Amino acid sequence: MSDARYVPRLAEARLEQLFAELPALSLVGPRATGKTTIALRHARSSVSLDDPVEAGAFRDDPDVALRALPEPVLLDEWQTVPNVLGAVKRAVDRGSGGGRFLLTGSVRARLVGKPWPGTGRIVDLQMYGLTEREIAGKLAGDPFLGRLVQADIDAFPMPPNPPDLLGYVELALRGGFPDVLDLSADARRAWLDGYLNQLLTRDTEDLDGARDPARLRLYFEALALNTAGLARHKTLDEAAQIDHKTGLAYQRLLTNLLVLDILPAWTTNRLSRMTRTGKRYLVDTSLVAATLDVDELGVLRDGDLLGRIIDTFTLAQIRPEAALSSPKPRLYHLRTRDGRHDIDLVAEIRDPSGRIVRALEHDVIRKLPVTQEALHEVRAGMECGIRIEGYSDFQVGDAIECYSLEKVAAKL
Repeated sequence: MSDARYVPRLAEARLEQLFAELPALSLVGPRATGKTTIALRHARSSVSLDDPVEAGAFRDDPDVALRALPEPVLLDEWQTVPNVLGAVKRAVDRGSGGGRFLLTGSVRARLVGKPWPGTGRIVDLQMYGLTEREIAGKLAGDPFLGRLVQADIDAFPMPPNPPDLLGYVELALRGGFPDVLDLSADARRAWLDGYLNQLLTRDTEDLDGARDPARLRLYFEALALNTAGLARHKTLDEAAQIDHKTGLAYQRLLTNLLVLDILPAWTTNRLSRMTRTGKRYLVDTSLVAATLDVDELGVLRDGDLLGRIIDTFTLAQIRPEAALSSPKPRLYHLRTRDGRHDIDLVAEIRDPSGRIVRALEHDVIRKLPVTQEALHEVRAGMECGIRIEGYSDFQVGDAIECYSLEKVAAKL
C-alpha cells in the first residue's frame, strides 16, 4: 500500500512504546493485514528476504550482512532465510539498547522445523485487520473497553450519521484488509477469492503437505456458516467429511495461521475455562462472505447469518484494541449449561486500582431476569454481568449507572 493511502494504525503507538526499549520486535498477524507497511515506517533500512538477490548475503553470512545495515533494520519475509534469526539473536545478546530489529513474515516458520530462537530476545506485537476506528482516523483516546470501564456515557458520543442495519452489513462484508479499501465490489471479491485460495492451498501446504485442500475448504465453509457459534466438532467434521482427529488438526492449523480465533468460555472457576467449549470466529467478516458467496442482501435475508456476521464484526473491532492494550483484557463468552442463556462477549479488565472489572456485551441487559439458580456457573459471592445479588466487594465512591436501550427500525 502506498504511503498516500496509508491508514494510520492503532498498533503504531504500541510499536513506538515497545521499540523504544526492546531491541527486536516481530509483527505477527494474519496475511495481508499491513504488517510490512507499518514496519517500513519505523525502519532506516529494510531487506526483502524473499528476493534472491537481497537474500544472497544473508544466506552466506547473516551476521556480516546484518551488521552492514543501518539500524533499525526491517527483515521482511524472514522465514525464507531462517538462519537470519540466529544473527538477530547474537546481535541482541551483544547488546546496544532498544529499537534495532523489526521482523515481518509468515507464521509458518515458527510452527515447523527447528526450535524458535527468538525466545527472550524477540517480542511479538500482534496485529489484525483494520478497524472502523482506524479507517475513520479516530485513533485518539482510550480503547473501547477502557472507556466502558469508566462508566461514563459521555465517553460514547453518537456519531452524526450512524449507519443503518444495511450500512453495518456493508461495512462488515468489506472487512478490514487494507488492500481492499478502495476496490469495487467485483475487484474486492476477486481479491478475497485469491486470498482464500492462497490460504487453503499454499499456506496450509507449507505447514502440512498432507492436508486435502478440497476437504479443508469444506471445513472452512462449515466454520464460516458457524462463525460466532458453538458448533460441535462432529457437526464441522461431518460437513467436511473428515474424522475427528483430522478436524482437530484443521482447527489447529487455521488457528496457527491466525484466521480462526476461539473465544474461551468464562466461568468463575479458572480451571473450568480450559475444558469448556470455545466459541469459534473467523477473524474477518469479509472471509465469511467470500467463503459462502453471499452479498449484503443475502445476509439480510438470513436472520441466523445476519446475527453471526454482526457478532463476528463486533469482535473484529474489539480484538485488535484488546491485543494492544496494557494490561491486556481477557475476552470470553458465557453460556449456561442448559444453553438457555448466553452472553456474546465478556471482557475481564484490570482497572488502575488492580481490581478486575467485567464488562459485558449489551445483550446482558435483556438477561437480567435470569435467576442465579439458572446460572450454575456463578457461585455464591460471585457477580455475573451486572447483577449484584450476593456481591459484597463495594468500594467507597462506587456508582451504579443504568442506561436505556431503544430499538430503531432497520432502514433498507
